[in-house]
Amino acid sequence: MEKFRSSGWFGKKDKDGIIYRSWMKNEGMPPDMFDGRPVIGICNTFSEFTPCNAHFRTHAESVKRGVLEAGGFPLEFPIMSLGETLLKPTAMLFRNLASMDAEESIRGNPIDGVVLLTGCDKTTPSTVMGAASVGLPTIVVPGGPMLNGKYKGTDIGSGTHVWKFDEDMKTGRMTVEDCEFAESCMSRSIGHCMTMGTASTMACMVEALGLTLSGAAAIPAADSRKKVMAQLSGRRIVDMVKENLTIDKILTKEAFENAIKVNAAVGGSSNFLIHLMAIAGRIGIDLKLEDFDRLGSNIPLLLNLMPSGKYLMEDFYYAGGLPVILNELKDHLHKNVITATGKNHHENITGKCDCYNADVIASIDKPFIEHAGCVVVKGNLAENGAVIKPSAATPALMKHRGRAVVFESIEDYHARIDDDNLDIDAGCVMVLKYVGPVGYPGMPEVGNMALPKKILQQGITDMVRISDGRMSGTAYGTVVLHVSPESAIGGNLALVQNGDMIELDVEQRRLHLDVSDEELAERKRKWSPPAPAATRGYVNLYVNHVQQADKGADLDFLVGNSGSEVTRDSH
Repeated sequence: MEKFRSSGWFGKKDKDGIIYRSWMKNEGMPPDMFDGRPVIGICNTFSEFTPCNAHFRTHAESVKRGVLEAGGFPLEFPIMSLGETLLKPTAMLFRNLASMDAEESIRGNPIDGVVLLTGCDKTTPSTVMGAASVGLPTIVVPGGPMLNGKYKGTDIGSGTHVWKFDEDMKTGRMTVEDCEFAESCMSRSIGHCMTMGTASTMACMVEALGLTLSGAAAIPAADSRKKVMAQLSGRRIVDMVKENLTIDKILTKEAFENAIKVNAAVGGSSNFLIHLMAIAGRIGIDLKLEDFDRLGSNIPLLLNLMPSGKYLMEDFYYAGGLPVILNELKDHLHKNVITATGKNHHENITGKCDCYNADVIASIDKPFIEHAGCVVVKGNLAENGAVIKPSAATPALMKHRGRAVVFESIEDYHARIDDDNLDIDAGCVMVLKYVGPVGYPGMPEVGNMALPKKILQQGITDMVRISDGRMSGTAYGTVVLHVSPESAIGGNLALVQNGDMIELDVEQRRLHLDVSDEELAERKRKWSPPAPAATRGYVNLYVNHVQQADKGADLDFLVGNSGSEVTRDSH
């Protein structure tokens, strides 16, 4: 009998072995399933409360077919699912909890290799974080984007057009009835957002890191080839176990650097930074906020996808998908990496990196934008850094000085934003406090504050906005995010007052509050921290242990890993 980790359960010939095998047999498992086959855990983030992942039952069955074909023993298990659209107060609050669920489920069960079924934004980083803390062979099967939205003869993108429709209703360009009709047109198939939002960004991230089969990221969820990819992934994970190709051999420093460059080239979400840093913390890779600027800010934008462009993920797949991007970046990427296939990216894409639509994927010699990656700005308003996504911003606002209009909370913002008496003009800088990891809690996607109705009615569609929160990857605008340290723990963002002048200079990487150090010190002396968001349960644990955005917002006691060994039996 081949010795796998699961042999410590099913290979025993004593009382414990009887218990482990016997109770599994009540599921109808024949005896030969326990004769030394590698056990493959299928980590399923299916939930009907997570619309992006609601089709994962069929994906799991495809994976199981592949595992069985390769001689493995597939066993599916659920973990907490995180749906971006329904879960309150924000799915980000529970990313670390879901990662704990994944980690302990993988470690505590007789699993030799794991397949992660991921889709909606936080389901990808949370499961990868959990798997990285265990260290078994791991492969990711992304759930796939929705088909393109179709509305009155035009393509519309999930998320991205939500913001546009909201603005159009405020200004009378769209009726409520039209918007309700557009809802169905926008979300017309299974899958996650088909813009380059966070879900698509995370799918590209795991392919760039080498955790998927080549070409997996862009296949639409409704395309039969997505099921084929799932089945092939099931076959491959069995071989990965036999080869002992563990996740730590794939997630090297070079792999992280490749992913940063790929994210810039596809115009990926700013949320990529916070999730990649959290994964790096689990695997033991020293990744700093500045690395994203250093490695990504000079990479050109090669993908013409909403919100930075005009097309959608379905078009990206038909144009050739991520292998085309990897090929265009070949001179920028590390070659000495190994992926889930056992080969490097160059070997994976040989023969399948032709571009079929140059209007969707540009060549590196003629990019859509010369410099596209997220930029890190610092100053007395963000001493540990803040981020901005230039490809989704207005060029004219990248150097700007304006008067602060301050919202002390998200409730304050909602109460006053459309008040005709709000003292604001297009040159002002909107500031939102207390929406960071500790303050909200959970760091929600509210940083792309909708502009005041009276500003929109003037035909103005963008202003500089600053917060310690995040924004959806589907969103756009000149939005400074992830301000660290956050306002709730006494960062200088908490001290900004109406009328203060703020300077943003993206080229100089500068974010400055024009207030003297002495005045800031006096304001800090008078400042009081907000009351704790919770006094019990997970939320209390979270606010007491969450790290700041510049470190990935993981819980401090989860950084690192505990391996796969369990030294004590359960009987």
